[in-house]
Amino acid sequence: MPRNDFVSERAGDAPNTFVQRDGPFTSYERVVETDATTIRDTTSYRLIIPWFSWLFAWPVRRTLRRREFNGQTGIQPWWAPPDRLDQRQALLLGLLAAAAMTAAYTNTLFTQTANYAAKDFDVGKFGQGIGGVVVRIGVVCALPIAFMADRVGRRRMILLAAWLAPIISSLGALAPSFPALVGTQAVGRPMGLALDLLVGVAATEEMPKNSRAYALSVLAMASGLGAGIAVGGLPLVRVGDSGWRLVYLLALIWLIVAVDLRRRLPETRRFERPHITAPPLHKARLAQIAGVSFFANLFVAPASFFQNRYLDEVRGLSPAEVTIFTFATATPAALGFVVGGKIADVQGRRRLLVTALPISTALLVWSFSVGGAGLWLGAFGAGFIGGIAYPAFAVYRTEMFPTGNRGRAAGLITTAALVGGSIGLLVVGRLLDRGWSYGSAIGLMALGEVVAIVIVLTRYPETAHKDLDELNPEPVP
Repeated sequence: MPRNDFVSERAGDAPNTFVQRDGPFTSYERVVETDATTIRDTTSYRLIIPWFSWLFAWPVRRTLRRREFNGQTGIQPWWAPPDRLDQRQALLLGLLAAAAMTAAYTNTLFTQTANYAAKDFDVGKFGQGIGGVVVRIGVVCALPIAFMADRVGRRRMILLAAWLAPIISSLGALAPSFPALVGTQAVGRPMGLALDLLVGVAATEEMPKNSRAYALSVLAMASGLGAGIAVGGLPLVRVGDSGWRLVYLLALIWLIVAVDLRRRLPETRRFERPHITAPPLHKARLAQIAGVSFFANLFVAPASFFQNRYLDEVRGLSPAEVTIFTFATATPAALGFVVGGKIADVQGRRRLLVTALPISTALLVWSFSVGGAGLWLGAFGAGFIGGIAYPAFAVYRTEMFPTGNRGRAAGLITTAALVGGSIGLLVVGRLLDRGWSYGSAIGLMALGEVVAIVIVLTRYPETAHKDLDELNPEPVP
């Protein structure tokens, strides 16, 4: 935020006119006028944040009006990142957040509609689970994009994925069979995954050392909005037996984001700096972080994938009620992201993870075991506390590797997560077809979270307040 310690008087203006020297504004001017009886303090500004300036408009206006910051110590408002972002960082973060919405919509699309498409094509739970596995195996399509990002740049590959993800995903609307639908999403969803992981890489590289987790929390909130739009389209399934196809057509609205990215997205400064391309991967780090992602997704993937079917078959919720449930229980995660990102950057990542993950896991298992208020409260609490844990969980994927193989490492870790999720889907689908309750099947998969927490507690280093070069020392070419 602009403060009096880093704005300057503009030459040729009245002595009490101040303009921005640095900060997240395209323009900023503060004029202090005095006369015998009145002091008038006027601040005019324009935020540079694209797509989400409306979200920050009120807190920025309130902060500037009340001067709720300390110009000497650099204390930021509670809602702002610990570090002050410059114009380029604020612009890039806003554009990446828009790209995160695209990624989340295409990643959520099949999960949210698979139940209705399976009914339309008369496919059972196990067949639906196999479809989910095939779509996840499609992650191999994302790996070339992730690997190429280390060679040709983040911007080029983000643009490619931002175009391909909505176009290919929308082809699901034309699928003549369930296998054909799975085939389109086995390519479209990985494009969204590639976009998502590269968005995280770019944010990690561009943000200051005390604000990387905060940046990922902002991207997670944007992802929640993109996924929420996919969920909001579910009432379209009531149009008819094939109403789910309309939700796939909606994917084309995200081409607007691709156009804007092509126009304004810069390359990250860290990638533009001299660096070694494709250095050897730190195998121990990769194994630790990939292991946590694998075991965590044994639980997270089936809990997410089968939730709509559970709400439909066991609790009898209509598509509109499922939409309300999802918004009511998942929206609090957005606040959790903000809280968790700030805690992870200020207090550290490890302690936050080993505290929040067990609580959110237990609450989510509970929500699959009870009805009524317990169902809603369990999902609500799991979403909020899981949101707190997410920024610390996600930031390790990118900050523990050097620039030359950060994209490659993120792709391999994402692959490990999807393999774990695929195994979880197959196991839960088979158990449900054999008569297991949802609570018992999901509870069994929660053992994967226990293993993930043990790895974090015993093997993860603390990375807060450390520059990427400090975490990943390498010679300059």
